[in-house]
Amino acid sequence: MLTDYQQVIHELSERIVNAQRPIRILDALKWGPEIKTLFFKDKAKNLPAIDAAYYQQNYSLQFDPQKKIEEFQDIERAIRRKLGQYSGVGSIMQRMCREYIRVVDMLVNRGTPRFTEISQELYGSSEDAFHVGAPTLKDLATLVSTTLANIKDQVTNDSDIKKYTSEEVVSILIKRFADYFTDKNFSPRVELSDGILADAAAGADRIKIHKGLLFSEREIRVFEVHEGWVHLGTTLNGLAQPVCTFLSKGPPSSTITQEGLAIITEIFTFASYPGRLKRLTNRITAVNMAEEGANFIDVYHFYREEGLSPTESFHAAARVYRGSTPDGGPFTKDLSYSKGFILIYNYTRLAVQKGLISHIPLLFLGKTTLEDLHILADLVEEGIVAPPKYIPPQFQDIAALSAWMCYSLFLNKLDLKRLAADFKAIL
Repeated sequence: MLTDYQQVIHELSERIVNAQRPIRILDALKWGPEIKTLFFKDKAKNLPAIDAAYYQQNYSLQFDPQKKIEEFQDIERAIRRKLGQYSGVGSIMQRMCREYIRVVDMLVNRGTPRFTEISQELYGSSEDAFHVGAPTLKDLATLVSTTLANIKDQVTNDSDIKKYTSEEVVSILIKRFADYFTDKNFSPRVELSDGILADAAAGADRIKIHKGLLFSEREIRVFEVHEGWVHLGTTLNGLAQPVCTFLSKGPPSSTITQEGLAIITEIFTFASYPGRLKRLTNRITAVNMAEEGANFIDVYHFYREEGLSPTESFHAAARVYRGSTPDGGPFTKDLSYSKGFILIYNYTRLAVQKGLISHIPLLFLGKTTLEDLHILADLVEEGIVAPPKYIPPQFQDIAALSAWMCYSLFLNKLDLKRLAADFKAIL
């Protein structure tokens, strides 16, 4: 039974959940299959015919943008009136309303320069710094690419052989998730799909696997950890919230946290691998190319030079320009993976340094955002937010993680260039 205060929070939370329901960002940005057909019919020499009219005619929004904006504004006002100006949970919900308004504005501006401007506001840019004087995501891509080139062909084995069909991957994941998701009332659905750009994608209650492909054991492990343990797990934890139901859904700021959490979990479970890192950093490079004026064909050829097939290169380039035009700015969501990883890794080691390790598992409460975590910790203590049920093993008992972070804090103080010079005689 909810208290009067909890009931108010719950009602406002439900208003946000219901208001965002028809907003489907990726569905509104996609290109139809005819675009790829025509591109290859023209021997990859002409830019796809995508403009603002294309999105309006083929992927019209399933809501009235102005009414949707007014709806979120009304919810934001109701939150201030009912919870007060300085309420912690109220501040989270108000920020969500403002973000969704920006999302609607971004979708209205598909196919125009404003689309990329708002995307950069919501997801970031490849040139964003993490602090004054810090390297950027573009610098990360350069460093990782150089390093990967040095270990090329030295780290592959049988686990990298693509021998599992999409159908076999579905069966394998169903079995693995049955062991991880122990709720008898829920059975995760894993199904085939030919309507996604990614190899795999997590929805509210299911994971989709791209139909007609072959996958390696390493890739299956990444799907298990990334899409299952993190994305599906945090969705279920959010859906289990009795009061703050908004934690089952998330605006762009939570996307950065969620994708970063998924990548760091891949690394902590040793599920990630050089090929995976190359894919992620290539996305940074591709977004940066578009930000600096490259067009779709330029990015397509970049991926071809990276060893992708023509079809793979088309899909990878389409991820960059979806929602925009083939000679316009990028959709910057793909920066979320690496940006989120860096932010969460630093948060984790600083939480250890400051003795706040109990906050770390709360990242899995639902679709969380780093900046809200201190408020969510208070809400857990108040009994307004329920602790997460599904937490990857590496974050359940954080003793080993804490030890790792303690060493990380020290290693960060060492000068790698000086070490390289000193170790030159033994390397």
